[in-house]
Amino acid sequence: MTKITDNMRTYSSQVVDGVEAAPARAMLRAVGFTDDDFKKPQIGIASTWANVTPCNMHIDKLAEEAEKGANSAGGKALIFNTITVSDGIANGTEGMKYSLVSREVIADSIETVAGCEGFDAVVAVGGCDKNMPGCLIGMARLNRPAIFVYGGTIKPGSGHTDIISVFEAVGQHAKGDINLLKVKQIEDTAIPGAGSCGGMYTANTMASAIEAMGMSLPGSSAQNAISSDKASDSFRAGQQVLELLAKDIKPRDIMTRKAFENAIRVIIALAGSTNGVLHLLAMAHAVDVKLTLDDFIKIGKTTPVLADLRPSGQYMMSDLVAIGGIQPLMKRMLDAGLLHGDALTVTGKTLAENLANVADYPAGQQIIRPFDNPIKKDSHLVILHGNLSPTGAVAKITGKEGLRFEGTARVYHGEEAALAGILNGEVVAGDVIVIRYEGPRGGPGMREMLSPTSAVMGKGLGKEVALITDGRFSGGSHGFVVGHITPEAFDGGPIALLENGDLITIDADTREINVAIDDAVMAERRARWIQPAPLYTRGVLAKYAKLVSSASEGAVTDK
Repeated sequence: MTKITDNMRTYSSQVVDGVEAAPARAMLRAVGFTDDDFKKPQIGIASTWANVTPCNMHIDKLAEEAEKGANSAGGKALIFNTITVSDGIANGTEGMKYSLVSREVIADSIETVAGCEGFDAVVAVGGCDKNMPGCLIGMARLNRPAIFVYGGTIKPGSGHTDIISVFEAVGQHAKGDINLLKVKQIEDTAIPGAGSCGGMYTANTMASAIEAMGMSLPGSSAQNAISSDKASDSFRAGQQVLELLAKDIKPRDIMTRKAFENAIRVIIALAGSTNGVLHLLAMAHAVDVKLTLDDFIKIGKTTPVLADLRPSGQYMMSDLVAIGGIQPLMKRMLDAGLLHGDALTVTGKTLAENLANVADYPAGQQIIRPFDNPIKKDSHLVILHGNLSPTGAVAKITGKEGLRFEGTARVYHGEEAALAGILNGEVVAGDVIVIRYEGPRGGPGMREMLSPTSAVMGKGLGKEVALITDGRFSGGSHGFVVGHITPEAFDGGPIALLENGDLITIDADTREINVAIDDAVMAERRARWIQPAPLYTRGVLAKYAKLVSSASEGAVTDK
C-alpha cells in the first residue's frame, strides 16, 4: 500500500475537509464513504462502458478492477461514466457525423466531472476510436496524476474475419462475387464478442500510441479484451496511480515532445491509422506541445513500416498479442536509436528502464519484419501538399497500392452519393473519387469514408481508382486514399472547386497532390463558388461546426 500523505489530497481536501464541508460529506456517505475514506485521496475512475458497441461492453468490469486496485493502495475510488459511440455501427449514415464530435464531448465530460468532484487522480478506461484520445485530452487538461487503460482487442471471427470483412462483403456482393447468404454468414460470425476492432485500425493504433507515449502501463495496448491479463492491467493501473500521486507525476511530465515523437514512430512501424495523425495533434494541443503535420513528414522519413497487420496486411491484433505485443518492437526500435529512451512513463521509470528486460519475438514469427526487410522503408502516413491541399492532407500509402496515381475527378457532394456511385458502377478504373463537404465544419463532424473505401475494395477497384476527401478514414480503410484535405470544401478550399474530368495527380514520393488547373481557371471557379448554408443550426453539431479548427490542427474545439 502506498504511504498516504496530506499532499496527495490537493483537490479532495477542498471538498471534504472542515465543518463547512459537512454537506458534501453527507452526500458522499450516501454513496458509501466512511469517516476513514475522507482521509484518503480520491481517485476518479472514468469508465467508457456502454452496451452500444462490443468495443466497450466489458469495460464496466475493468473499471471495477481499477477501483479495487486504487482502494487496495490506500485511495478511495469512485467510478463515473462518460459516453461512447460506435463508428462501426454508424459508418455510412448521418449519425457518423457525431463520431469525432464525441471525442470532444468525452474530453469535456472527464474534465468536468473530475474538476467538479475534486478527484486527486484519474484512471480512464477506454476501448473505441474516439473515447481513447478523448480520455487522454481530458486527463491532459486536468493535469492530475493519471493512467489510461485500454479495453483490449476483440478475438477474430470465423475464418479469421472482422468488421472490415463485413464492410468489404457489401462491395463483393455488389460486384456479384458473393451471394446474400455468404454476406449473412460473414455478418453473423465476424464479431464474436467484446473488444475493439481486431486489426491495426484506429483503436489499436491509439492504444499503441498511448503506450508508446508512456501514459499506460507496459503491455496495456496488446491484450485481449476478455483475458486475465486485461483484468490485471486494470487492477495494477488503479494501484499505480497512487504511486504517481505520491511522486507528483502528472500528464504534462509524461506527454512531452519526446513522448509524442515516440508515439509517432511506433504507429508508423505498426502501419497504424491516419486517425492517429488527427488525434496526436489534438492531444499535443491539450498539453501545449508544438506538433504539426511537418513533424510527421520529418519523423516518417526515417521510420520504416514493419508490421504486417490488417487492413493492408494479413494479421490481426490478437496474433500480435500472442507473440508479445508491441514491447519487443519498441525494444528493437530503442536499440536502433528510433525511440527516446529517457522519456518518463506512468511506471515512474523511463521507457528504456521499462524495456530493459523485454525479450525479443519468438523465432520464425512473420508479423513484425526485421529492419533490413521492411514492408516500406519509410512512413505509410504520407503528408501531401499542393494546389489541391495547400495546408496539408494525410494519405495512407503502404506501397502495395503503388506510389503514384493520376486520374480524372469524379466528384460527389457527400458520402452517400459516392457510395451509390461506386456500388452502381458509375465509378470506373482511372477515376479519382472526390468526396467533399465532409470536413470538420462542412460535414459537420468529418465522417470516415469506410463504406466507400470498403466498397471500392469489394468491387475489386483497389488498385484501379483513388479516393480523396476532406473527411477522414477509418483505420480499416485501405487502398489509394487521401483524407484530411485542407482547407476543407466548406471553407472554400480548392477541393470545393473541382469538376468532373479534372486531372488529379497524387505522388507519395514527392508528397504532392495537384490538380491540372491553371491559376486563372481556379480564380474563375472561385468567383462562382458560394459557401453552402450550415446543415445544422442547433445542438451539438452546430456548436462543433462553429468551434472546430482545421483537420491540419487536430480538429480541436478550444484553440
